[in-house]
Amino acid sequence: MDYQLVAIDLDDTLLADDLTISPQTIEAIHQAIEKGVTVTFATGRMYQSAVQYAKKIQLDVPIITYQGALIKNVLSGEVLFERLLDEALAISIIKELRAKNHHIQIYLHDEIYLEKDHSFARDYSKASNVPYHVVDDLIQTMREMKTTPAKILTIEEPAAIQEIHQEFQIQFGNSCHITISKPHFMEITHKEATKGKAIEYLAHLKGITLDQVIAIGDSMNDRDMLEVAGLGVAMGNAHPEIKAMANYVTKTNNDHGVWEVFQKFVL
Repeated sequence: MDYQLVAIDLDDTLLADDLTISPQTIEAIHQAIEKGVTVTFATGRMYQSAVQYAKKIQLDVPIITYQGALIKNVLSGEVLFERLLDEALAISIIKELRAKNHHIQIYLHDEIYLEKDHSFARDYSKASNVPYHVVDDLIQTMREMKTTPAKILTIEEPAAIQEIHQEFQIQFGNSCHITISKPHFMEITHKEATKGKAIEYLAHLKGITLDQVIAIGDSMNDRDMLEVAGLGVAMGNAHPEIKAMANYVTKTNNDHGVWEVFQKFVL
């Protein structure tokens, strides 16, 4: 197959555990681009965080962020696709998380807002290299800024995240997209904000068929993009369910797994 679009997750996929991209992987990406292949990110990270890596490896393409809620061009800053949570729904979710005393982060205009400073937020901020803002009331802040969240994130211990995920799927699952991106992260976005739908949109925009798409990921939030892509690739360190449904399993994120995919299927 002549693959024309490669969509790569960031954390635990393109990024090694130390949050770096290996030089040989960067070189493989550049070689693919020289062949005319479109290489992009498909990440749950906010745009402000993901674009730092795109600029490091000199990508000049639209990147998929917030699980698919925002597709935005790296250099021009042009927004191609955006889906924000409905205001009433976002308020209900925030109130429910508050009532159960869960950590809450919301993303407004590509900035992080929370009501209580927490070690979770500090660790997240360090890993994403993005600051956060502590406010008195998230709902009031939304109203003052006249916008709604691209994403709502809660961070808890893995066992708690599994319980919250089950509860919220029952309560809100028909109205929004709820996924676990890391064992301790549950992320809520617009119903149409998934990596799979974002890849479909981007491929159509560029006149590329889904058979010509490679999607590479490791976690449960990558499932739908591996399903829509012609070649769905799971990392060697991927969740067992993702490995089971993938077309191909590559090496781990610490062993140049993405580089192997480019060598085997693109270059």
